Amino acid sequence: MEDKNIHVEKKEKKSNSSLVGTTLIKYTAYLIIFFGILWFLITYILPMI
Repeated sequence: MEDKNIHVEKKEKKSNSSLVGTTLIKYTAYLIIFFGILWFLITYILPMI
């Protein structure tokens, strides 16, 4: 029998969904904090001026 060199390449599609989820949660938290500070300024600080 003949020895055949067969190279099998596995190409995995890396769609790192945990990284996408982490980034989404991070920026959502940034937006909530931003709007919270904005709401605080409009509700409490602005009427004092």
